[in-house]
Amino acid sequence: MTNDSGLPWSAIVEPDREREFQLRKMRLHESLVEALNLKFAAGADEGASRRMFRDAVISLINRTLPGEPMSYLERMARELIDEAEGLGPLECLIRDDSITDVLVNNPQEVYVERRGVLERTPVVFADASHLLKVAQRLTARVGRRVDESNPMVDARLADGSRLNVTIPPLAIDGATISIRRFPKHPFTLSQLVERGSLTAEMAAFLEAATVSRLSFLISGGTGTGKTTLLNALAGAVPHDERIITVEDSAELRLCHPHVVRMESRMPNTEGLGSVGLRELVRNALRMRPDRLLVGEVRGAEAIDMLQAMNTGHEGSFSTIHANDARESLTRLEMMIAMGGFELPLSVIRAYIVAGIRLIIQLARWKGGARRIVRISEVVGLRNGEIHVEDVFRYQPAVSGEAGGGFQTTGHIPACIERIRGFGFDFPDEDFRPPV
Repeated sequence: MTNDSGLPWSAIVEPDREREFQLRKMRLHESLVEALNLKFAAGADEGASRRMFRDAVISLINRTLPGEPMSYLERMARELIDEAEGLGPLECLIRDDSITDVLVNNPQEVYVERRGVLERTPVVFADASHLLKVAQRLTARVGRRVDESNPMVDARLADGSRLNVTIPPLAIDGATISIRRFPKHPFTLSQLVERGSLTAEMAAFLEAATVSRLSFLISGGTGTGKTTLLNALAGAVPHDERIITVEDSAELRLCHPHVVRMESRMPNTEGLGSVGLRELVRNALRMRPDRLLVGEVRGAEAIDMLQAMNTGHEGSFSTIHANDARESLTRLEMMIAMGGFELPLSVIRAYIVAGIRLIIQLARWKGGARRIVRISEVVGLRNGEIHVEDVFRYQPAVSGEAGGGFQTTGHIPACIERIRGFGFDFPDEDFRPPV
C-alpha cells in the first residue's frame, strides 16, 4: 500500500507492528532530545541545530538498530526528523497533495479524503500522549493553545488549511485532529466542466450571470464543493471591480487582481476581543466594495448581506448549508428571524427575492463526484411564498448516478434580459427541454 507521494505507507504492514514502530521511535526521540537538550517542538529555524539533530539521528540509528533492513532504517530516520521538525506520523499525509482532508479520530484511527472518497490509512500514533503532543504542536504553530482549560481549537494554518483540534474531556477517546486542505491553484469553471461538475453551457450561463452582476447563493452539504465553485465564479468578475471577502476561516483563494480578505476573530482566553461575521460584513460595506463575498452565511449577518445586495452591491455571492434551493431560502428566513430582527415574514421574503437571483445547488455522489444538481432562479413572490424555478438540473439514471446527465428544464429565466443587456447572446432555444 502506497500513497501518491511515495512516502512510508509501503512500510506499514500491520497495526500492531506499526504501533511498535511508533513506540520505538518515541523512545529514540526522547533519547535524542535529552542528549541534545532540545525541546520537543516544531519550528527550530537555526540551521546548526537542525544539522546537529540530523547527524545525531543517523548516529543513534546506526548504534541502536543493528540488523534492521535498510528500508526500516531510512523510514526511522525520516520519521525521527519529522517528529522534531514536522508533524510526526501525519507528515507523510500533509506532503500528499492529493489528500483534501486529514481526520484523526484517536491514536489508532487516521482517515483521509482523496478525490472525494474517505479511506482509512495505516498511520497510527504510539499512544494518546503522542497524539496530544502533535495536536499541541499544530495549535502552537498558529499561536493558539489547547489544554484542559481550552479543549477545543478552530484555526487556520499558514498554508490556508482549516484546523480543528479537540482533546479530552470533550473528545472521549483521545485527541482528535481535523485538517481541511485546499488546492494550491483554485479550479476554474472550465476545469470544473472537464471534471464533470457542470456542462459548458451551464458554465457559460453562470459566467455571463456573474459579469451581469446577478447575486448568487451557492447551496450544498459539507464537502460538496461550495467553496471551490465560489472561487471559480469569482474568477469571472471583471478585473476593474473591487472584491471584499468575509469569512469565519479564510478559505477563498480568488484569481482576481483586486481582493481584500477579512476573517472573523475568536475571543481571547478572557472572552474578549471577538469580531463576528456581522461586524465584518458591516465594516466591509464601508470599504467601497463592488462585490461582497461571504464565505458562508450562518447567522444574523444574513440581513446585512441581503441589504448589501439590495443597495448597490449586486453581483455578491455567498454559500449556505442546505439540501435544496427551497431549504436554503427557509434557512435564510430563520437566520434573520433568530437574529433578533422584528421584521414580518413578508418583509424578510421581499428582501430575499429582491437580493438573490440565482441559487446553485451542489451535491456529492457515491464515489466522490461533486456536481451541480440544480441552477434555480428566484422568480418572485406568489401568494406570499418565494417561488423558485429550475433552469438546469442533473437527472440521474433510473438505476442511480451512472448514465445520468444535465438537462435544461424549459424555464426561460427572467434574468436573461439583463444578461443580454450586458452583451451575451442566449437565445430562448438554449433553455428548451430535450426532446
